[in-house]
Amino acid sequence: MGKNLTIDHKMYVLDTNVLLHEPLAFLSFQEHDVIIPMTVLEELDHIKDRKKDVSRDARVAIRALDDVLRDATPEQMLEGVNLPMVSNEESQQVGKLTIVNDHLYEETVSGLPGNENDHRIINCAVYLQKKYLQEKVVLVTKDINMRLKAKGAGLEYVEDYRTDQLIDDISLLSSGYKRLDGDFWQQVKECDSEQVGREIHHTIPRDLVQDVFINEYLLDEGGHFAARVESFDDQHIKLLDLGVERLMSRMAWGIKPKNVYQSMALQALLDPNIELVILTGPAGCGKTLLALACALELVIEQGMYDKVIVTRNTPEIAESIGYLPGTEEEKMAPWLAAITDSLEVLHKGDENPISSRNYIMEKANIQFKSINFMRGRSIQNAIVILDESQNLTASQLKTIITRCGEGTKLICSGNLAQIDSNYLTAVTSGLTYLVERFKNFEGSATVNLNGVVRSRLASFAEENL
Repeated sequence: MGKNLTIDHKMYVLDTNVLLHEPLAFLSFQEHDVIIPMTVLEELDHIKDRKKDVSRDARVAIRALDDVLRDATPEQMLEGVNLPMVSNEESQQVGKLTIVNDHLYEETVSGLPGNENDHRIINCAVYLQKKYLQEKVVLVTKDINMRLKAKGAGLEYVEDYRTDQLIDDISLLSSGYKRLDGDFWQQVKECDSEQVGREIHHTIPRDLVQDVFINEYLLDEGGHFAARVESFDDQHIKLLDLGVERLMSRMAWGIKPKNVYQSMALQALLDPNIELVILTGPAGCGKTLLALACALELVIEQGMYDKVIVTRNTPEIAESIGYLPGTEEEKMAPWLAAITDSLEVLHKGDENPISSRNYIMEKANIQFKSINFMRGRSIQNAIVILDESQNLTASQLKTIITRCGEGTKLICSGNLAQIDSNYLTAVTSGLTYLVERFKNFEGSATVNLNGVVRSRLASFAEENL
């Protein structure tokens, strides 16, 4: 570590929460050096045996660190071990991974009392900053308060971990649809149309619409034109003509869309060719109700799927699920009240809504599952509703999506303004990752349900509180 390099070379000191958020984060710093303080290893050690979602991430991080450092001698560990190459470029300079014993440093280095883990990690970064004046020492942490403390303790460079971030601002996140200026057909000079069964397909020049992606919905200001992008190349875009009036007249399990956003969501949910539907939007915009109505329509009325599996992330579920009485379904009931509430709404006109709800739950084979028990399963011919998915990391979402076998449709819904996880923000949520990563996958569609339809009161609260 005694290299005398230019200021372009950086030393990144990683906090524990970075490795919990992304267990392989230490491989993302390219040619720069990565420092793991001993305190971080101790924290990972404590977390790995807890019955929490993050315990798995802690174990993955420990194993990954062991893979790099397994054959190193103590002298090499102190000097730094070369990180694995992340690209095939031969000219790329390789950074080093070093474990630093931060217990050896006096707390007077930073002035912070040494009995807290956060303080020891800050202490380590400040010590390195004073020792290696020619290098840029950066503390990387997802803890906002720790970033403030580090700056107050004299550390020049403190950053959030954003290597995995796909967008800089949540306002840049795709809504799944585009509003085009003016009347669409007035701008179209050339168009090839063909009818296949009851569907009409149009092929238009590519330059009419900027930056399209597969299954993006297009609406015009006139309020009559609506279409979905089926495919495109450098010259042309192929559209499926939907029509706003036809979209608004669709129904699922007695539910009619209340606005054009709900109608686009309904179209995607009822299309068997779309295996992943992502619904985002504020509380009360109808995400759960629409997902459930379409699930019942497809399972009971159309018989396209065998069952409905409902699952959601519950921050404290790993500890408290064991203490609740009953079966897994009964233990999950408090967290899935949103689903049972929606089922009652769908049958509120019946003589006995509670009996109807129970009958439908049996007929549609609705199963409530904890995310913790989704691992290792292979789900076939089912509709999976993943509620509150904004609280999941990208790796947790990957675990669930890779469970989906043949003939399975996955509906992910979430509100990026209501994240409960300590480690996630709107831009680093797995739901944001999902929307951006699946934009060009022909089997997925995303719709931002813009506008609260729950009540006048809920709508006012969403905008003004």
